[in-house]
Amino acid sequence: MGRAFEYRRAAKEKRWDKMSRIFPRLAKAITMAAKEGGIDPDMNASLRSAIQNAKAQNMPKDNIESAIKRATGKDGENYIEVNYEGKGPHGVLVFVECATDNSTRTVANVKHYFTKAGGSLVPTGSLEFMFSRKAVFEFELTEGMDIEELELELIDAGLEEIEENEGTVYAYADYTEFGTLSSALEGMGIEVTKASLQRIPTSPVDFTEEQLVDIEKMIDRIEEDEDVQAVFNNIA
Repeated sequence: MGRAFEYRRAAKEKRWDKMSRIFPRLAKAITMAAKEGGIDPDMNASLRSAIQNAKAQNMPKDNIESAIKRATGKDGENYIEVNYEGKGPHGVLVFVECATDNSTRTVANVKHYFTKAGGSLVPTGSLEFMFSRKAVFEFELTEGMDIEELELELIDAGLEEIEENEGTVYAYADYTEFGTLSSALEGMGIEVTKASLQRIPTSPVDFTEEQLVDIEKMIDRIEEDEDVQAVFNNIA
């Protein structure tokens, strides 16, 4: 999974940073985490991470608090999670995660993006085996931190792989170990800068530069949709 995956993800996030909808996306993640696991960050690892990610993007405190309140408000949006799978141009496999209050609108939009690019949606579950769902934690490599020693200490918390790239440490675990590994890192006093659930391709595919242009155009359109939370693909 390693550096190639992080390079692709960095390219995606560079685009997302330019998008005006980044705060609404973060707010949705906070609201949904609060609804699912409660509004107390100390008791809800997913909410802690969602808040942490929002702060990393300089999301105002008021926005964060409002997103949490919406989880318990009577008039708040009732978001549901829906996923779509499809084949895009040149056979690229794409997994789209959404949070929406209108699934009819969302599926119509996502289907349109694939069709316009010469692709199509596939039945739900068709691509599950093509991606491994992982919990990914990022934190800075600090002075005196020993990666090998850290790996040994975190194995019991579900750690599968750990690596360092340009001063940033990436820790991977199965998605079911998200809360366990998050708590272990906190217990060690490690300040996580970003935590997320990622779908990592099990068999990445190389595409030509010309093919990537077509693929990136479709992915850009999908990511611009306000209901889309994350997009994953099998590009090497």
